[in-house]
Amino acid sequence: MIKIKTLEEIELIRQSAQLVSKTLGMIARELKPGVTPLYLDTLAEEYIRDHGGIPGFKGLYDFPNTLCMSPNDQVVHGIPTDKPLRDGDIISVDCGVLMNGFYGDHAYTFEVGEVDPEVKKLLQVTKESLYKGIDQFRAGKRVSDIGHAIQSYTEAHGYGVVRELVGHGLGKKMHEDPQVPNYGRPGRGKKFKDGMVLAIEPMINMGTHRINQLSDGWTILTADRKPSAHFEHDVALINGKPELLSTFQYIYDALGIETDEEQAYHNVFKIK
Repeated sequence: MIKIKTLEEIELIRQSAQLVSKTLGMIARELKPGVTPLYLDTLAEEYIRDHGGIPGFKGLYDFPNTLCMSPNDQVVHGIPTDKPLRDGDIISVDCGVLMNGFYGDHAYTFEVGEVDPEVKKLLQVTKESLYKGIDQFRAGKRVSDIGHAIQSYTEAHGYGVVRELVGHGLGKKMHEDPQVPNYGRPGRGKKFKDGMVLAIEPMINMGTHRINQLSDGWTILTADRKPSAHFEHDVALINGKPELLSTFQYIYDALGIETDEEQAYHNVFKIK
């Protein structure tokens, strides 16, 4: 059952999402060649707790860490290790926060040092596809319209769209209805209504869409071991339009990136 949120509840989700955003901004300042994912995971847990939140992933379904950290050919759900990051790596950092009874959950794929141009393009297209999907989150549209937009855009660039892993509703639980696939025919599934909150998260592979899972029970790899990218935003439907609850702006401030990509999606809530 899809849980419709009040504006007051959406504000609480936004506060949790913003703490995730600030945590990812902190990670952006620390992430460089030679740093270990496990070190960054420790920093993230301390940061979240120091700012009044609880790590949303740690212990959820028995996941052992604060961050899911998935480098290169890992798609998602990577467990942080003590293996140092290398120049040319990419790494998806997915973070969750529980605060005031509501979850925030979003992700960004970072470049480590100088990254191959073809891999940079994968990241760019995947992030662009996220906004293609968000644009479909409007009153009267349906769940599959998001996936169709993401699939059409990324497959036009020759990339593979992961089928087995999906976006989801967000609220008092990390994973609520509806599931939001990143592929599919348009015009299918539940119709969007004001008060819905989604975590929209394209997971896009440079090669095949097929995946495998490591014996740790968590880490997802591309079947052909080519790179994968993952970007995620928390979005509410307010007055018939998508409203970003999370932001990449703290990441961009850390990295010196100037962009107005989010401007159209901040109609009610502003970044604080």
